[in-house]
Amino acid sequence: MGRIAKGVKCSVSGCNKEATRSISGDKVRAARLRIASSERRAYLCKEHYKEYKKKTKKEKKVEQWRYKGA
Repeated sequence: MGRIAKGVKCSVSGCNKEATRSISGDKVRAARLRIASSERRAYLCKEHYKEYKKKTKKEKKVEQWRYKGA
């Protein structure tokens, strides 16, 4: 049983909603979402996960292009 199933809260500062996703803390910090700097994993609620996806969409597209051309 994982931490999300146990009911962990969203790691973004100021949010107390239930988390739905677990992502590397470094990736979340790179997307400029505010989480505690000491956390290895970031737990995101549905709304913050959607925001994370929007902020990383361009980076993912560039990575796909890099591997597609090789």
